[in-house]
Amino acid sequence: MIATDATIGSGLYTDFIRSINPEIQVFGKACPLFVPLVEEGLTHDFVTEEIARRYLKELQEKEIDTLILGCTHYPLLRSLIGGVMGDSVQLVNPAYETALSLRRLLTEKGLLSDGLAAAEGKYEFYVSDGAEKFRVFANSILPREIPATQVVDIEKY
Repeated sequence: MIATDATIGSGLYTDFIRSINPEIQVFGKACPLFVPLVEEGLTHDFVTEEIARRYLKELQEKEIDTLILGCTHYPLLRSLIGGVMGDSVQLVNPAYETALSLRRLLTEKGLLSDGLAAAEGKYEFYVSDGAEKFRVFANSILPREIPATQVVDIEKY
């Protein structure tokens, strides 16, 4: 798996995967430069590809079969990472799986949007930190302008 230093250091993914199957070998590789490269919009840049080749060389040598993209920014590099790793490596996007789980939970709780607000262009964005930085980044990747974001204290939840 690839992730930030903190995520790799936490051992969270490794512990969870091994709780499912202790025989699975998990290799973690911190790729800290991916976050600022994505945030700068360099998702298809030769610099990012060179950094990816350097980071992923160690995992290529281990001949892994699956690579977890363990940071919210990394799926934006999916095509580049996939190109470096090759077709024999399955890429896993935990953000997608989380979104599916969230949809199931919202449906169970009767909280899933009917889609009318989205059709009318009514969106609200909440972040735990860096509202302006998020807004600028979101505007670079989303098809609609994000006028504002609100900071919430996640410790209250």
